[in-house]
Amino acid sequence: MSFAELSLIPALLKGIEECGYTTPTPIQSRAIPEALAGRDLLASAQTGTGKTAAFMLPALQLLSEPVAKRRGAPRVLVLTPTRELANQILEATRTYGRHLRTRYSLLLGGMPYREQFKALQDSPDLVVGTPGRVVDHLQRGSLDLSRLEILVLDEADRMLDMGFKDDLEKVIGKAPSGRQTLFFTATLDRAMADLAGRMLREPVRIDIGGRQKTHDAIEQRLHVTDSRQHKEKILQHLVADKEINQAIIFSATKRDTDSLARELSAQGHRVAALHGDMSQQARNRTLRDLRQGRIKLLVATDVAARGIDVTSISHVINFDLPMFAEDYVHRIGRTGRAGAAGTAISMASAAETAALGRIERYIGKSLPRQVIPGLEPTRGLDARPARNSRGPARSGAPRKPGDRSARSPERGKREFPAKQRGERSAPIIEYRSRRSDHQGGVATGR
Repeated sequence: MSFAELSLIPALLKGIEECGYTTPTPIQSRAIPEALAGRDLLASAQTGTGKTAAFMLPALQLLSEPVAKRRGAPRVLVLTPTRELANQILEATRTYGRHLRTRYSLLLGGMPYREQFKALQDSPDLVVGTPGRVVDHLQRGSLDLSRLEILVLDEADRMLDMGFKDDLEKVIGKAPSGRQTLFFTATLDRAMADLAGRMLREPVRIDIGGRQKTHDAIEQRLHVTDSRQHKEKILQHLVADKEINQAIIFSATKRDTDSLARELSAQGHRVAALHGDMSQQARNRTLRDLRQGRIKLLVATDVAARGIDVTSISHVINFDLPMFAEDYVHRIGRTGRAGAAGTAISMASAAETAALGRIERYIGKSLPRQVIPGLEPTRGLDARPARNSRGPARSGAPRKPGDRSARSPERGKREFPAKQRGERSAPIIEYRSRRSDHQGGVATGR
């Protein structure tokens, strides 16, 4: 199947062709025709499979048909859990819709309101935003959803995990009942099913690849470790590999993210940290430097790295295992993008045995163990957790509705929008220049 067979207009087909895309991915080939037909979607697919185009191309096709505009009243609203993912979606919108006359605005927490007010006054056709800031504008009266035709929730499960349920309910309450809703989630537990049931009307269910599968193109392996110091020595060995083009190193906490970045910088690596305590300007600069190749190693937390789409990422290294098995799949999905091969390397100590067991049950296989000569562990690792110690698996293990007591270290410092928690800039790694940066919180254009 080609994109031309999906009934897309010539202007969109031209933009897609200029991106170098020729064949739609499975999620695109199934979701786009249903969305163009005006149906609600309840869709799940692995990260890196082209979900953004699956909802954005139908939305842009709708916007190609001009209607009378009204200030602050978009026809399409896309909600996403993180600022990085919102920026990525807007970048894709510009790319796919470069031959359309579409106005858009970006509403992100932690960025000045003045530019966002100005963008909304410019009568945007499409708004991409994080839930907290979107609700802020609804309450201030600067955003009007009375003319909304399409509501998109991207990574809806992560928005619930980050505590945005009330904000999502407020947005739903302000949106017209006759809107079309495109609901994308990686999991469908009871909480997600309840939310989808209130939002969707006779949705088409699309499940691509099964929720427990990881990318076949990604080589996965595991190093058993004795301690943090042992992990640091293994990491030092791994990042010296000349096969690494660029790598993301995942750490459990913001403090450890900064610490690891400083250590790697002292070793002579081109490295930067990325986490929620950094200002939006600093985060934008870091991601731009990553895409332009100025950074070889990015040390990041789960929430900050959500949605990063950089095809040159060859390796993902889990310095700390995630508490939730599904986060493992999202982490390693930062490599192996667009059909390329990738490598995912994890480290696990005895304290992470239960987390490793949840991951291996979720993906349906054991991670192959590897040992580096001279860095062998002094003790083994039993990756089979006790039968009565299932832990806080968000997927693959039952959990009582509303039970959110078990959280990872990172989730103990949930990254809420700036309206709920002030942001401060993280220390700048020494090698980085202190040049000024553009404001990344609002974008307008035709």
